[in-house]
Amino acid sequence: MDAPIRLIVTADDVGLHPGMTAGAIRAHREGIVTACSVVASGAAFDDAVSQLKSVPLLEVGVHLALVEERSLTGMRLPKSYRSFVLGSKDFAAIERELRAQVERVLASGLRVTHLNGHQHLHMLPSIFAIVVRLAKEYGIGYVRRVLDRGGRGGPVRRASIAALNRLGRKAAAPRGNDITIGVMEAGHLTAARIVALLQHAEGTTELVTHPGIGVDAYQHWRYAWDLETAALCDRSVREAIANRGIELIAPSQV
Repeated sequence: MDAPIRLIVTADDVGLHPGMTAGAIRAHREGIVTACSVVASGAAFDDAVSQLKSVPLLEVGVHLALVEERSLTGMRLPKSYRSFVLGSKDFAAIERELRAQVERVLASGLRVTHLNGHQHLHMLPSIFAIVVRLAKEYGIGYVRRVLDRGGRGGPVRRASIAALNRLGRKAAAPRGNDITIGVMEAGHLTAARIVALLQHAEGTTELVTHPGIGVDAYQHWRYAWDLETAALCDRSVREAIANRGIELIAPSQV
C-alpha cells in the first residue's frame, strides 16, 4: 500500500502589501491554502496581523527576511540574494535580527507554527542552523526544507533551484517537509500547473505559493498575484487533490 501523501499549502510574503495578505486569506477561505508566512518587517505588517486574527484556522509562520526589506535591529540588509550570499556575514547580528522578527510576530498575539526564509536564504547551512535553533527555543515545530520537484523554468532558474535542492538534501530540521513543489514557478502558478505538480507530491509535501489581490508594488518580481489566487481557488485543483487521496494539512500537524 502506498504511503499517504500530506500536503501543506503555504502563502508567502504576507505583510509586505495588504493585497498579499488579502490574497492569502481568500485562497484559504475559498481555496486550498492552509498556512501563510508573515514578513515581520513588512510595510503592511500591522494590517496583516489585524486581518489574520479573523481567520484562526489559517496557520501563521514567520517569513524571515535578510534581504530587500528593512531591518528591525538596525542591521544593514543587502538588496539582493546575490549580495547576501557573496558578502561578508556577521552571524551574531543575523541571529539578533532573525530573533527580533520571530519575537515581533509572537508579540502580535498570533500563534506561530512554522519558519521559512524570504528568497529561501534560510537554506544556507549557517543560517539554517540559526533558524533551527530559534525554532527549538521558541517551540516552533516546523521549518521548511526546499527540495523542489517538477517545476518548469529557464536555465538560470533551473540552476538556482538545483543549488537550493543540494542544500535541502543536507538540511535536517526537527520537523519539516520531505519535498517542495511550486518554488521554481513562484508567482506564476496556474490551476493546470498546480495539478501537474501534484503528481510529484510524496510524503509530506509543501506547495509554496504567492497569492495576492490588487498588488501594486514589487512589480520587479513580475508575479501574477491575482492569477495565482484564482488558481488556488480553482475547483479542478481541489478535485485533483481529492482524486489522489492527498490530505490537506497545516504545519502544526506534521
